[in-house]
Amino acid sequence: MALRGRLTLMSALIVGVTLVLAAVIAYSVVRGQILGQVDNALRAQAGLYERRAARLSGRPEPSQVPIPPPQLGGPGGYVQAVGGDGTVVPLFDPATAGVSIPVTDAARAIARAGDGERLADAQAGAIHLRVLTVGLPGIGAVQVARPLNASDNTLSRLRAVLVLLCLAGTAIAAGLSRLFSRAVIAPITALTETAEHIEATGDLDRRIETTGDDEVGRMGERFNAMLDRVRGSQHALAESVETQRRLIGDASHELRTPVTSLRTNAEVLRDVPGLEESERHALAADLADQAQELGGLVADLIELARGNEPGFAVEDVRLDELVAEAIVRARRHSPDVRFEATLAPVSVEGAPDRIGRAVNNLLDNAARHSPPGGRVDVHVAAGEVAVRDRGEGVNPAEAEHIFDRFYRGANARERPGSGLGLAIVRQVAEAHGGSVTVETPAGGGALFRLRLPG
Repeated sequence: MALRGRLTLMSALIVGVTLVLAAVIAYSVVRGQILGQVDNALRAQAGLYERRAARLSGRPEPSQVPIPPPQLGGPGGYVQAVGGDGTVVPLFDPATAGVSIPVTDAARAIARAGDGERLADAQAGAIHLRVLTVGLPGIGAVQVARPLNASDNTLSRLRAVLVLLCLAGTAIAAGLSRLFSRAVIAPITALTETAEHIEATGDLDRRIETTGDDEVGRMGERFNAMLDRVRGSQHALAESVETQRRLIGDASHELRTPVTSLRTNAEVLRDVPGLEESERHALAADLADQAQELGGLVADLIELARGNEPGFAVEDVRLDELVAEAIVRARRHSPDVRFEATLAPVSVEGAPDRIGRAVNNLLDNAARHSPPGGRVDVHVAAGEVAVRDRGEGVNPAEAEHIFDRFYRGANARERPGSGLGLAIVRQVAEAHGGSVTVETPAGGGALFRLRLPG
């Protein structure tokens, strides 16, 4: 069943149950009031007989109980005496009344005892009676009765009215809930239609118009926010796939040259007989250099393939100590370059291995672009690593591209390298919420600034 139908059914059921309970209570109250009035009249009438019987002397017979006044007999009520032996004596002309009050075993017991009282309903032909039996000491009992046919008719009409009221109220409640539920479930209907549209077309640009701050409105806002996040994730995934595709394409191109050189040199060593020892030694040295270059390129590709997501457990890193270790390594690999360091104690949050890789790449880049005997200045302060070389500097037209993968400026094309070092620096910086920039300082060379959040 649709939600609107369930709301209509539930509303109608609630109103119907409420009306039925109210009708039952109202009917019980009215019936109690009517029977209470009849019972009070019967007790007043029976009290009159008790007082008159008390004035009789000796042990009078039931027939000696005085006849009531006309207003207490006839159509308004019926009276009869019951002796202790169960004898029934009408206290007015039965031919006039035409009604004989039924005598039950309980009434005879009260007559024998001459004491007690009992109210009960009885049926005398077509007449429904309300009968009060009261014991009279020394006489038996007197029974007074009043017809309930008129009351029964009134209660019957009341029952019919209440039933109609319940049915009409339930029907009206169903109609009104059906009418007003359309506005209530309109946002839910729109949400359903939007979800079905997205499932059928994959269109994540469709949104729900939300109004109000109730639960349905908030659900629409959350659904729109979820669509925004899904669309963002989808775009990010598409960009990641495209980035990986370009990376694979660029890597295939860059790997082709060293692999071809390795294969050529290996085939020469294998297939060319009679090589001089010096030639064989030169080929072996070339193979080692090319293998080292290939290994470095593969390592750079693996690092670059990690993307911008951190993917590491964050920990406190002493940036000054990490840079000091990187300088020791750089001096060992580039002994003809002087590294001058000014290191202030600084702590940052991140992965030591990735930050160390970025710093090593900056130092290696500075060493490659420095002339023999040149100086590289390294400064660490306030979460920043600044590396300045004294090389040819960066062409302003190339400055915005030097952090791209496999990009090599005009001054760097004759030097060894894969063109991935600075791209890895930028990736590590962005993965840690930082940045890297290049400047052309006065006096020449290039100044790189790696900034990490402290």
